[in-house]
Amino acid sequence: MSDTPKDDPWTQGEMSSSSGKGAAAAGGSGPDKSGGSGPAEPGGTGPVGSSGASGPAGSSGDSAEVLRERQRLAQIESMDRWIQSVLVEQRRSRRWKLFFRFAWLALLLGVAALVGFALLMVPGDEREQARHLGVVKVDGVIDSESPANAERLIEGIEAAWESPSSAAVVLHINSPGGSPVQSQRVYKAVMALRERGDKPIVAVVEDLGASGAYYMASAADEIVAAPSSLVGSIGVIYAGFGLEGAIDDLGVERRVFTAGDNKAFLDPFSEMRPEQQAFWQEVLDTTHQQFIDAVKAGRGDRLADDPRIFSGLIWTGEQALELGLVDRLGTLDEEAHEWLDQPRIKDYTPSQDPFDRLARRFGVGVAQWMGLPQASSPVRYQLP
Repeated sequence: MSDTPKDDPWTQGEMSSSSGKGAAAAGGSGPDKSGGSGPAEPGGTGPVGSSGASGPAGSSGDSAEVLRERQRLAQIESMDRWIQSVLVEQRRSRRWKLFFRFAWLALLLGVAALVGFALLMVPGDEREQARHLGVVKVDGVIDSESPANAERLIEGIEAAWESPSSAAVVLHINSPGGSPVQSQRVYKAVMALRERGDKPIVAVVEDLGASGAYYMASAADEIVAAPSSLVGSIGVIYAGFGLEGAIDDLGVERRVFTAGDNKAFLDPFSEMRPEQQAFWQEVLDTTHQQFIDAVKAGRGDRLADDPRIFSGLIWTGEQALELGLVDRLGTLDEEAHEWLDQPRIKDYTPSQDPFDRLARRFGVGVAQWMGLPQASSPVRYQLP
């Protein structure tokens, strides 16, 4: 029990003050003992009451600011994701655009390639609708191993003949002649087309149209030659050597084994007997007569009555015109203007693989150097 008097006002004041402080320390909102939130009694307000009122309001403000910041960050993140998705979609769209562009380009190139290939497969007469002269070139020696071989020339002549756009077929000749057989094959092919009469065939001699080349030309409907060109040489030639004396001087014995008395009569190291010479001359004469008959059949009464024509002589274009060997003077370009209002020339000569041609020449050269037998005839419709 306390000894403090109950009626002592100082003691009661201190107790009230202590009680108020205790209530404030306990989280009270003033001297209201009921703990209510009502207005404080006079003298009960102060720093403690003011501090208690501002605590919850500050926490609420901080929470709202954090919420707004989070919302702002969420909006930024959402906007960033949207922008990224738009960029990805744009990239994807660009890739598809590029893909389709390249696909269209590849398709167009493929179609163009197919069309070009189809055009190449179509015969020249269907590709070229404009009127033109269908030209086949006869260049160089006529031989089965040369570009001017019968198979190749006939192929070109027939292609030019079958073209509905070619006004005429032209043999453009610059050749000294060559194989009788190859010349005869082309001659017969041209004569067969000529007899059909559907389209004219013209032979144009540019520089040289001699021997076997003239044999071919004589089958044409007309022969045109430049004034200074060389035409004719209607004859046959065989050239060899008689080396039997040389081999004896060298002390070399030639060993040749044959079955048949005349098997080696063309051997240059063996002596040719008179009867063998007569036989060989008969072969040449027969071949020559075939040449003469072909020229007469092709040229007919246009030939002059001059025995020199078939003597093997060669003539200029002007002289050939007087002898009836050609029909007029001119060149290929002049013929194009003669036949067409708008001169056009189309080459129908079949192309030849350059490697194949080189291999053929190499093989022929090696065979000649080694003295091996040749595939072509030694008898030639050719200038020496």
